Amino acid sequence: MAVADNDASHAGQAAPDLLIAGAGVAGLWLAVKAARAGLSVMLVERGNPGGGASGGFLGALMPHSPERWNGKKDFQFRALIDLEGEIARLESETGEYCAYRRVGRILPLTTERGRITATERIAEARTNWGEQFGYEVHHTPARGDWPNIVRAPHGIVHETLSARVSPPGLLAALLHSLALMQNVDLRLGTSVVDINPQEKIASLSDGSRIGFGHAALANGVDAFPLIAKLTGLPAHSMGGGVKGQAALLDAKAAPDLPLVYDDGVYVIAHENGHVAVGSTSENEFDEPVGTDDRLEEIVKQARRLCPLIKEASVIRRWAGVRPRAVGRDPMLGPIPGAPGVLAMAGGFKISFGIAHRMADCLVAEITGEAGPETPQSFSVAYHMAKAARAQVLQ
Repeated sequence: MAVADNDASHAGQAAPDLLIAGAGVAGLWLAVKAARAGLSVMLVERGNPGGGASGGFLGALMPHSPERWNGKKDFQFRALIDLEGEIARLESETGEYCAYRRVGRILPLTTERGRITATERIAEARTNWGEQFGYEVHHTPARGDWPNIVRAPHGIVHETLSARVSPPGLLAALLHSLALMQNVDLRLGTSVVDINPQEKIASLSDGSRIGFGHAALANGVDAFPLIAKLTGLPAHSMGGGVKGQAALLDAKAAPDLPLVYDDGVYVIAHENGHVAVGSTSENEFDEPVGTDDRLEEIVKQARRLCPLIKEASVIRRWAGVRPRAVGRDPMLGPIPGAPGVLAMAGGFKISFGIAHRMADCLVAEITGEAGPETPQSFSVAYHMAKAARAQVLQ
């Protein structure tokens, strides 16, 4: 993998088959999948790879609830199943360790209505998840401090589909995989600021212009104004950013503990005994990467939820802005009216679990080979319609 500096001239350089804006988990997976398919790839990133919304440490890989099954839930389910093998291949190729483990998840039940609803979901999980994964309702957790039995007065749900991964470990493996390939050019310190789909030229923030066969916008919140411009919609109509804050605790926890999730609070034990807790969801904020009292409140809630971490010291804090598309689902596929330009944006909170499958969809779009079916609610046209309706209502 070649790494170009900011002043590198690309005059005379052959246009890449695929220009990717953004080197977070989505852009990196797309680069790996495209390069494996034999495409020449240029990956453009304004900061450090994985330094944006992908740079946290939660790594939760949790399914949607099993009832009211639809294309989005099926897509995510299949992605979560495939990810274990995808990570095993990365680790085998690179020697990196992603700390993936299918540990399952516990959801405390705080009301009788919640217990009834959970019980009704057992049959739906068996139908839609199959016999391989359990979804059970128990009176108490297996241990009293994970979570606190007092926090689950009506019992718990224990499902065995959820998993977790180390975000830094996965990002390192993806980057290492790209470094082993000759058909990938990583250009740091610059970003895509404009795209001319008719001429198939992208303008970068350093003043250079790059030709391309296809271009993919996988650059988080920065993708939304570019997509809006290409579709003729207002700049902020296609999506925006939601700030999240998380903390990492030195808890010396067992690595096989299931994830615990309750009312927006995640508690996730990792292989090294650290426990990640999070996360806030802030639609309004002044400091995109600053932590504050809202994180401290999340940590307090997590300590009450799981007494195992009650005295554990906080060793790291993180904040970042996560992209959420106007249609709430990820935005994936061709951008209408912009031939050769593709979207891969808005995987709000679920990108680590589905980015590899999203990448398969886009590579299939480029090569014409068979690929996974993209849910209709993921299409850019679907999001455009949502954005247009929102504009009418304003």
